Amino acid sequence: MRNWLGNDSNWIMAGLVTAILVPVLTFAAGMPFWIAAVIGLLVFAGLVFLLAPRRLFEGLDIKVIGRGRLAFARELLEAAVPSAQRLEAAADDITDRQTAARVRHLAEIAADVFRTVEAKPESANAVRRFLSYYLPRAAEVAEGFAAIEAKRAPDIKQLEDVRAVLVKLEDAFVHYADSLVDDALGTLDTDLRLIQASLKEDLGR
Repeated sequence: MRNWLGNDSNWIMAGLVTAILVPVLTFAAGMPFWIAAVIGLLVFAGLVFLLAPRRLFEGLDIKVIGRGRLAFARELLEAAVPSAQRLEAAADDITDRQTAARVRHLAEIAADVFRTVEAKPESANAVRRFLSYYLPRAAEVAEGFAAIEAKRAPDIKQLEDVRAVLVKLEDAFVHYADSLVDDALGTLDTDLRLIQASLKEDLGR
């Protein structure tokens, strides 16, 4: 399962290492238990810090972006995470390979949108409908397909209807993901025309 906004894996890993280290120091190295425990505690604290997942929007200049924009983007992403996780889980539950691959593609596109919004929070408004409407609906439809498929006698027509909706949802996902790229291109077309005009004036072609 993808780590959409980070998790507590650093605490788990630090705990596992400490659980192994203390007995090794005590029994294998012959160290007094209290000394091994102190060393284990220090190692645990260090690993928790070193392995801590990167925080959402870490490294971005709040003054440049604006606290309001950052808060809006954070709220959108955090609210969308459960739907993204459900979409991934549904892909694992679907046995039809083609449909499972399509649902995984939807999850991959969603992950791309998450990364883009995190890198550029001001773009969040452009994908607000995607994150708050299309992503949750896609998760529901994918889960519905998995539920129908799990029946002893699945309704073939119903499965085909759901497949058709997933195809349209894929188009919507691609549209919103590409809209972020188009937004990033900004004035490229205008810049190209100006460059071509300058080249024609200076070089005659």
